Amino acid sequence: MSLINTEVKPFKAQAFLNGQFIEVTEADLKGKWSVFFFYPADFTFVCPTELGDLADNYAEFKKLGVEIYSVSTDTHFTHKAWHDSSAEIKKIEYPMVGDPTWTLAKNFEVLIESAGLADRGTFVIDPEGKIQIVEINAGGIGRDASELLRKVKAAQYVHAHPGEVCPAKWQEGDATLAPSIDLVGKI
Repeated sequence: MSLINTEVKPFKAQAFLNGQFIEVTEADLKGKWSVFFFYPADFTFVCPTELGDLADNYAEFKKLGVEIYSVSTDTHFTHKAWHDSSAEIKKIEYPMVGDPTWTLAKNFEVLIESAGLADRGTFVIDPEGKIQIVEINAGGIGRDASELLRKVKAAQYVHAHPGEVCPAKWQEGDATLAPSIDLVGKI
């Protein structure tokens, strides 16, 4: 069963954010756009490049009203240690959520149970708490924050303009489509 258009299941987790430990729940997602960005583990190889890329683009996400939540099965204590020891991770200003009980990894169906790690899963969640985009990458394939920004903009556009859709390679300001019988076979 697909997670698209399903509501985020209830959860409570600890996160590291700006030198503090905070609690994050599904209630924090309501009323704004969110991205849950799962990655396998702290102190690894591809993960810091992805999280650093998100940090470099975080201001653009914030302009769109989007909060980023990076999530791994590490603890919030481990996130703090990584943040304090890595120049790339020190740039992060979004919550780094710990999921040592695997609750979130199971809820979002990205748990690699045999390893106790999460797949590289990206989930865009609308202000109603429903999942609008799901992307899962193999462990060795890093993600691109600029492509994620494009997809978030498209999801926000479609959400705000019922009856319109964004075609392939759509960029903000490009033409959209209004599906109808008149378009069948003409695209």
